[in-house]
Amino acid sequence: MFTIKWVRKPIFWLKQKLSRNQFLIFSGIIVGLTAGMASVILKTLVHYLHLSYTIDLPYNSDRILVYFLPLIGLVLCVFITRYFFKGRDGRGLVNILNDIAVRSSLVERTKMYSQIFTSSVTVGLGGSAGLESPIAVTGSAIGSNYGRVYGLNYKDRTLLLAAGAAAGIAGAFNAPVTGIMFAAEVLLAGIGITEFIPLIIASVCGALCTKIIFNENILFQFKSLQVFNYWNVPFYLVLGVFCGLLSIYYASMTEKVEHALSKLNSMPYGKAVVGGLILIGLYFLFPPLMGEGYESIKKLADGDAANVFASSWLGTKFSPSVWIITLFIGVVGLIKVFATSVTIGSGGNGGNFAPSLFVGAYVGYFFSTFFNLLGFDRQLPVSNFTLVGMAGILSGVMYAPLTGIFLIAEVTGGYDLIIPLMIVSVSAYLIARTVHKFSMDTRKLAEKGEIFTDDRDKNLLSAIKMAEFIDNSQQTLKPTDNLAELIRLYRTDKQDRFAVVNEENHLLGIVTFDMVRDEVFNIDDQENVLIGDRMSKPLAIIHINESLHKIMSTFDATKSWYLPVVEDGVFKGFISKSAILNSYRKQLIVHSGY
Repeated sequence: MFTIKWVRKPIFWLKQKLSRNQFLIFSGIIVGLTAGMASVILKTLVHYLHLSYTIDLPYNSDRILVYFLPLIGLVLCVFITRYFFKGRDGRGLVNILNDIAVRSSLVERTKMYSQIFTSSVTVGLGGSAGLESPIAVTGSAIGSNYGRVYGLNYKDRTLLLAAGAAAGIAGAFNAPVTGIMFAAEVLLAGIGITEFIPLIIASVCGALCTKIIFNENILFQFKSLQVFNYWNVPFYLVLGVFCGLLSIYYASMTEKVEHALSKLNSMPYGKAVVGGLILIGLYFLFPPLMGEGYESIKKLADGDAANVFASSWLGTKFSPSVWIITLFIGVVGLIKVFATSVTIGSGGNGGNFAPSLFVGAYVGYFFSTFFNLLGFDRQLPVSNFTLVGMAGILSGVMYAPLTGIFLIAEVTGGYDLIIPLMIVSVSAYLIARTVHKFSMDTRKLAEKGEIFTDDRDKNLLSAIKMAEFIDNSQQTLKPTDNLAELIRLYRTDKQDRFAVVNEENHLLGIVTFDMVRDEVFNIDDQENVLIGDRMSKPLAIIHINESLHKIMSTFDATKSWYLPVVEDGVFKGFISKSAILNSYRKQLIVHSGY
């Protein structure tokens, strides 16, 4: 769309006529509307696919073939990814975070539409995952490529990338504040953004697309709430702790399932079939696991858990007592994590946003109903706990408490639950972060320094490439060379240090002018003094795959300004602390205003 000639020409003209802030506001509108429409298209497509095979009705043996749809969806997703997108699926928000930190916020063009195709066949045909992550990736790609086409710098391009994601999330829930909070917490982590106006406008535009086009059945909204009673605060605190522990379980289960399925990476179609067969068995026993699961969440919030239980084959084998239904709901909430991990790990495209809401709703319902069944004098409001539990698990899984708080506040049409939402979300987040510093989606890349975190200095260093600072132009010496050869190098090379290597170019040591200062002026002994007798071990050795954050720590510890770099023992050159600091200052300028 942005590359069409008749579209580009007027936008380029506006860029020349408007100030930077004015053009960013205009761009926020364009990106927001485009990302909002992408969200509408994807959510509508999946919604009507679900309606074509709905299994929310009481169990019926005639619908057994429906359970095979997820297997078909996984195989189709693998096929589309391999043959239309050359295996570059670009799944997950962590890849967008990597694009921000490593690729100067340049997102591949194909991500503007690839996510719609792959996630619609995965989730639309019953995969147990969410659409919000693909929607956010799509919006991010739209914002990034808009900025690239119109020549915006890194700072403005990153802002529009986040604006696209915010619009997508806002469109998915008709919740503009949630979109803003999501972009600020998840995509702009550690970047203090001061120019929120384009982000706000894009989010509002995304929500407007939903408000105007969607019918109410597609929207994720709740209306039946009970008044908040401050006497229930202790129970909300316990629920927050419970959600925090379950968030840790969520991350652990996801990691284990993905690791197990990764053994089948050489057989992508075989992996999809294995995942599909597992899902068939799970759906037969627990139909609510199929798809995003928002319809069953609404039923729980409306107090219609019996209908959820009746949709299962188990509903025909057990009497629908309150205890049986409550136990069923609790088990489904736990197994949802496994089903989502299988869906994504076996080749499907989806995210953990909707599954975390699903798990939270089921956990909140189970928690409140369980306490009510114990016969306490005070009865807990089940619908409130169901909704608040959603915010708790979302906060603990994605490390985004503000997103969880404002999402539930917006989809319920008010802020009546703001206090319990804060209690549960913050409690769950703090407990999960106590165990793991980074969320499960970002942990691996965050520890490698390949995405931005809340450490500003580390963020800036991660944007600097080590290869730019390795000086490999210097000549080297052998240990059998004499002092005369070193003096010759001093005359032709401005450096005052040289690496001493063997025949395989493995680093043996270094020699500096200070080490041979006394012999330099003794002309008679220059031929007899061997470099191997004068060299010394470097204070530290830098390995080529080390992060710049670790390299700077090494410089500080050794108080050196130059250190040798090796790769598997082979000398690659020297790296300069002053060159890194100069690049760091440039990055500060680029990120100024963030």
